[in-house]
Amino acid sequence: MDRDEVRALLQRVSAGTETAEEALRTLVRGPLAGGAAGSGVKDLGFARLDTHRALRTGDPEVVYGAGKTAGQTVALLTELARQPSGRSVLATRLPDASLDAVAAAFPAARVDREARCAAVGGETPEHGGRVLVLSAGTSDEPVAREAAFVAAEFGCATGIVRDVGVAGLHRLLAVRDELDDADCLIVVAGMDGALPSVVAGLVGSPVLAVPTSVGYGASFGGVAPLLTMLNSCGPGVLVSNIDNGFGAAVAAARMTRRRTTRTACAEADLPVGAAS
Repeated sequence: MDRDEVRALLQRVSAGTETAEEALRTLVRGPLAGGAAGSGVKDLGFARLDTHRALRTGDPEVVYGAGKTAGQTVALLTELARQPSGRSVLATRLPDASLDAVAAAFPAARVDREARCAAVGGETPEHGGRVLVLSAGTSDEPVAREAAFVAAEFGCATGIVRDVGVAGLHRLLAVRDELDDADCLIVVAGMDGALPSVVAGLVGSPVLAVPTSVGYGASFGGVAPLLTMLNSCGPGVLVSNIDNGFGAAVAAARMTRRRTTRTACAEADLPVGAAS
């Protein structure tokens, strides 16, 4: 089900050919409702593409490029770009061959090779939330860039502060004002993974911690910073999976989107959701 189908459903309710309760059941069932439009699923043979996600969550399907051929990635992006949501379409964790294929197939695509991400077509929503990504070290840059790229494409005003790990704490304190201006912080760190705890003690905004696989042997591919972050004594620290800048960015976008929507509704004296 996409926006055109929802519009047609509302028109039937307005015309009196369908009751509000029937329409509600149709919307609740969503992709299970059946019908000629494909039930919210586009079968491409090698993948069953979720075309209903944008309607359910406000965010479109994102292509995870690792393990897919370049041709499969391009086919998925092409089909998603045809959907009527009007949003840009994202792919993450793209190997070099897929980055090249996407750039060739979509000359206007926004491609970040270090983040291994690409975005095709559509419009980027602007909901006003500000997300700041912090990286502990330069080696954490690919994960930090992934988080920043995705957060921006999901509508956040996004910035990056690089190389402010705890081995040189004065570097973090020098950007204290930038931290305080953010609605949500994504803190990316490998090695000992201590940076999110320090940041959480300096600001009152949510801190989304992303452990990376950067480190020597006893880092165990990111397990050591993951456990440090999970055991943080800093309040308000939430932890994503190892190297998962994407997951942290989506969470940050949804947090700030809700916050700015509620603020806009309160200022306009509207019910929550009316300004979205």
